[in-house]
Amino acid sequence: MNDRTILVIGTYDTKNDELSYMADVIRGQGGTVLTMDVSVLGNPAQPTDYSKHDVAEEGGSSIQAAIDSGDENHAMQIMATGAALLTARLYGEGRFDGMVVLGGTMGTDLALDVCSALPLGVPKYIVSTVAFSPLIPPERLAADTQMILWAGGLYGLNSVCKASLSQAAGAVLGAARAVEPPDRSKPLIGMTSLGKSALKYMVALKPALEERGFEVAVFHATGMGGRAFESLAAQGAFACVFDFCTQELGNHLNGSNISAGVDRLTHAGAKGIPQIVAPGCYDLVDVVGWQPIADKWSEHLQHAHNRLLTSIVLNTQEREEVARAHCEQLAKAIGPTALILPVGGCGEWDRPGADLHDAEGLAAFLAAMRDTCPENVDLHEIDAHINDAAFAEKALAIFDGWYREGVVRQP
Repeated sequence: MNDRTILVIGTYDTKNDELSYMADVIRGQGGTVLTMDVSVLGNPAQPTDYSKHDVAEEGGSSIQAAIDSGDENHAMQIMATGAALLTARLYGEGRFDGMVVLGGTMGTDLALDVCSALPLGVPKYIVSTVAFSPLIPPERLAADTQMILWAGGLYGLNSVCKASLSQAAGAVLGAARAVEPPDRSKPLIGMTSLGKSALKYMVALKPALEERGFEVAVFHATGMGGRAFESLAAQGAFACVFDFCTQELGNHLNGSNISAGVDRLTHAGAKGIPQIVAPGCYDLVDVVGWQPIADKWSEHLQHAHNRLLTSIVLNTQEREEVARAHCEQLAKAIGPTALILPVGGCGEWDRPGADLHDAEGLAAFLAAMRDTCPENVDLHEIDAHINDAAFAEKALAIFDGWYREGVVRQP
């Protein structure tokens, strides 16, 4: 088995025992370790491979500047900037194969920046006292970040926290040994959707695009899926996107915790990535099903999808607001952008005769989309439902036109 090198990051002035324990577990399993100290005030018991001074200077600052700021938040942001830049450079130089960061709220804040600095396929683990917490905004999660709760680990080693630390150490080393990095030989297309009971276009589009020499990744647009999609778009990972389930934008607009962040529907456009967009399931807002439903939804039709998720059906005014939000986001795009409006409906359950059909609401949504569609967006209306074959054919026709014109990177 080939040895793998793991970068272990943390505040070695206060968490030396815990960080050293993880390093020992990694070495005990045949891995090698690099250490990075992101402390500010204190010093580690033993020198680390990359000191706090190395970290601060990588970010264009200094430890003294962090101390002189007199503000722990500002000081940690200095260290977060430096740690992210230094980690990215070290990975680019081939110095390590996976990374683990340990911390409380301060360390987790830094860890999120460090993880976002690394590409998809680099094992990145966060051992945190606030893992899975609502404190962590979705837009700060890198596409393949792994987290484990640092149980019983606020101060010093014990058998409880060792259970978490040893798992994290073994997991990051195992991931570094087992990971199959993304295949960059084929241009990648990112597509958003829900399950086939709601949206079906990927069944036809995925094989058709693969026949054209592209790889296709379909993201489940239930908050974290859209976050992963946006994270990869921000890295420029896609040759083109088929963003056909934008429901997360409405979720965020209406205050749902099932959010992909405030920047949903922006990163492909900001990178100039060609994007074909359609408002799949725009009429629904998903909320956390096991929590009390907010009073504002009491008069709305609701559907319990499962014990985790409940869907709220929007009224006409709310649909118009969602339409305007789509157009505001798309107006920021600097790359080719096409918007397809399937006037027959945007989700399986809103077809004529289906339970959620609302002809008036759909008409109002479409009118608002037409009225506010920005000049940089090429608008296409089709007399079809989003799950009809005609929709997939229209999307392919736009894509093929861009392909012939050299707009889309070719295989």
